[in-house]
Parts: sequence; structure tokens; C-alpha cells
Amino acid sequence: MKIETKKLKTLGDLKKSGYISRSIKDELRHNLVAKIKNGETTFEGVWGYENSVIPELERAILSRHNINLLGLRGQAKTRLARLMINLLDEWIPIVEGSEINDDPFKPLSRYARELIEEQGDATPISWLHRSDRFYEKLATPDVTVADLIGDVDPIKAANLRLSYADERVIHFGMIPRANRCIFVINELPDLQARIQVSLFNILEEGDIQIRGFKLRLPLDLQFVFTANPEDYTNRGSIVTPLKDRIGSQILTHYPEDIETARKITDQESALEQDQQDMVYVPALAKNLLEQISFEARKSPYVDAKSGVSARTSITAYENLLSTAERRALRLGLDRTTVRLSDFMGLVPAITGKIELVYEGEQEGADTVATLLIEEAVKSIFPDFFPKINKLEHKDAESPYDELIHWFFEGNGFELLDDLDDKDYQKELDSIPPLNQLLKEHQPHFPKKDSYFLKEILLWGLVAHKKLSKYRFTQGYQFKDVYGSYISRL
Repeated sequence: MKIETKKLKTLGDLKKSGYISRSIKDELRHNLVAKIKNGETTFEGVWGYENSVIPELERAILSRHNINLLGLRGQAKTRLARLMINLLDEWIPIVEGSEINDDPFKPLSRYARELIEEQGDATPISWLHRSDRFYEKLATPDVTVADLIGDVDPIKAANLRLSYADERVIHFGMIPRANRCIFVINELPDLQARIQVSLFNILEEGDIQIRGFKLRLPLDLQFVFTANPEDYTNRGSIVTPLKDRIGSQILTHYPEDIETARKITDQESALEQDQQDMVYVPALAKNLLEQISFEARKSPYVDAKSGVSARTSITAYENLLSTAERRALRLGLDRTTVRLSDFMGLVPAITGKIELVYEGEQEGADTVATLLIEEAVKSIFPDFFPKINKLEHKDAESPYDELIHWFFEGNGFELLDDLDDKDYQKELDSIPPLNQLLKEHQPHFPKKDSYFLKEILLWGLVAHKKLSKYRFTQGYQFKDVYGSYISRL
């Protein structure tokens, strides 16, 4: 039933309107049922969870459960919790002036009860929008019971001339003030065990204790907790009785394919429109960028328990465009295209997002980041060109013989960072066997993206140790493996 909320000013008006009060869990359930029946998307903008996390989350909401989202960093746990506000009613009535969002039909606080007893149907009400019904607290070591539950306020007692035996001296904490709201505690295991214990009665019995006051406050809350599996072993744990009171524990995960990862990166990247207009990014470059995170998640140098956040790809993409944009600005170009050499601009974004194991620390963060880029090239290489076997007979013929021979006969090939697009393309076009390989194996590849693919071919041969690559101040030099070895001797 549609109610004109702005016209309802008193408890009497609310009664006449036929408004029916319900708990937040019933509210979420009712609105979710309506969305599912109408075929609407319940969690807009979350990709890769359509057949895993979201169905489990919907089942938990239908079951009226408090929820724990368990997963590594950067798996959209907090975003899922925030999106739950879209399942709330747009407006709900509260007793005007109430600290804990008292329901006019079911008042909890002494203030609301006394006001209704005194004024009856004339009791003023106000309306709370769903955007104001989301509370979030990060579990940090300095969080206290007073922060979450409440404490006695001596200043209030003095101003109102109240005895400390009067419950009106209580200053409510975050949880009572979030009555009839979604309350999220992020990184729950980081919360000290004694603080977790203080949540027991709120979740189950509905009463709170503050400095000797035992208040029967059956708070109406939807709790959502988030936790990282790493926290269970390294920094803390969820105490067993609290875990027992959480209805559903839902495991989140990273994107399982490149296409999903690209959607997330495109959606989350903070880019100016003029930056996007200036820099053209080949689809292959976007795939390669996502492949870097996939490589990091299975790399022996990276701590798998810590995870590799989706933010790695997001910040790396922003750096990639900025690298190409900077080159264009320096050369006075209106437009440019991302090159494989631009990927070295990703290194700062990668090193800040990955936790290294001992072997990785020995190699160094910059070296590991560069290795991840090269491994990503190696992984996508067989999608476009004939596979290079790890073990081959020394006299076996290879589709790449002519290209490798070209490097052997010549003095190598240099690709400078600050070439404008025409000179960059001209340099790559100057290698006949490279052009021939593209013509044979990727004849229909888009012309605009073909130069990036040529670089993929060169870097791929380096990754398979068919060519060598050296970084110098102005760019990259490619040589054949044996010739460069002999020149070093």
C-alpha cells in the first residue's frame, strides 16, 4: 500500500493510514520476495557472484538470518552489505526525537514510551529514509563496549539533575542507535574476544547491560559481519558462541574468468573522461592486465592466504592509462594507444597490493611485479600463436625460426618509450617475419590492435627463452638469445 509519508505527522495520522509495522528482517524478506518475483536484479553492479554468493545471500535474507561474509580482501564483501539497503522500505516512521529510531507502534526507549503515554495520538512522528539506515563499524583494537553498546554519561546526569540510578543517564552506543537498521562490523575477528562477548545477548536475547543497568531492549537489527580467513589464524578469531548466533556464513571469492574481472575493473576505475578519450586501450591489453592478477594468485612468490585484491587490477588499469597519457602529453599528441611497454607503469600499483612470501621478498617486489607481467604474457600467448613446448628437439622446425633468424642476423631491435604512434608502428612494421607471422596466424585481427599483438609475440618469445629482452633508460632492446650471450662474452 502506497502511503504519502510527508502528510503523516502524528501517531494518530499513522494509525488512520493503515500503516503496518514490521521488523527489519521481515522488511528485507518481503522486498526481496517482490524483486525475485519481478525478475529484478537484487545486487546491482556485483559481478561474478550470480550463481554462487548472491543466491546464498538471498537465501539468508529469506531465512531472516544475521550474516557473516567470509573471504579474502577485495571480494566485494562490504559492497554487498551496503547494497542491502536497496531491499529496505524507502521510508519508515519513528517517534520524533528518539535516539534509537523508536517504532511508534512498538516503542523501546523510556523517552518514546513516556511521550506516547503523555500525548497519545498527538505524538509527533518523523520519517527515516533507507539511506540513513546503514551503520558500519571497522573492528579495531581500540573499540570498546561503550562504543558499541553505551555507557553512563555523567554530563547528562549533571545537566538533567538525575540520579545515577536513573536509566536516563545512559548514553546509547552505536548498536542501539542503529535500531531498525543494517549494522555492519567489518573484520570481525579483529574485535577483541571480550567485545565479541558483549554482542551475545543483542543477537539472541535482545537485552543489553550498561554499567549495572539491565535494559530489556529487543533491538530490531540486521547484522552483517565481514571476516578474512587469514584473520582466523594470524590476528584473532570469532568466538564460538558468537559464531553460533550468526545464522549464515557465506564464502566469497575472486572473479573466475577474465571477462568478469574486466567488468569489475571497467566499473570501478576512477578515470576522467578526457583521459579515456585520449588513450585507446586494445581489448587484448585489458585481458593481459586482468591476467596479471590471475598469475599473482597462483605465484609461488605471493602469499596466497593474503589474497590478491580486485583493487590490484583497478589501480593497475588507472596507472596503465596514466602511463600512456603522460607519453601523449609529453609528445603533444591528441590521442595515443596503449603499448605493452606501458605495462611497466603498473609496477607501483602491483607492488603495493601483493603480500610476498620469503622467496618473493628475496627477489624484490619490483622484480616479482615484472615477472607477473611476463607470466601473464606467457599465459595468453598460446591463444594467438602456436604453442611453444617446454622441451623441443634442437633440430625441430618451429613457426618462429624465420623471426629468430632475423634477430640472429641483425643487431637487435630497439623500441623506445617516447616514440610517437607513427614511429612506434613504423619500427614494428620494419620486421618482415613479424608481419608474416601475424598474417599467417591472426589474419583477421583488428588492424588498430595488431601492434599490441606484435609486442605480445616478441615478449612471448622472450618468456619462452627464444629471444632476449633488455631494459635500458629509454626503452627496450630485443636480441636473439645466443648472439646476446656471445656479445657479453
